[in-house]
Amino acid sequence: MQPAAHVRQSSIHPAASVAGALRVVESFLLRGAEQTARRNAWSAVVEDRQRAKDRREAQHVLDSLGVQ
Repeated sequence: MQPAAHVRQSSIHPAASVAGALRVVESFLLRGAEQTARRNAWSAVVEDRQRAKDRREAQHVLDSLGVQ
């Protein structure tokens, strides 16, 4: 019987491999969530701009009527 061949152990700790794999899965799964968050943020910016425009227009009307 021959002695067992030397098994080379990886220098990477198993927990690090699992953590890396989880980060990859997480980034894949959250990619859609990130896109949704960006769309929501942009929608909020557009709505804020519209409200600011509406306030300016309302203030212009009030100023033209002499309302203080």
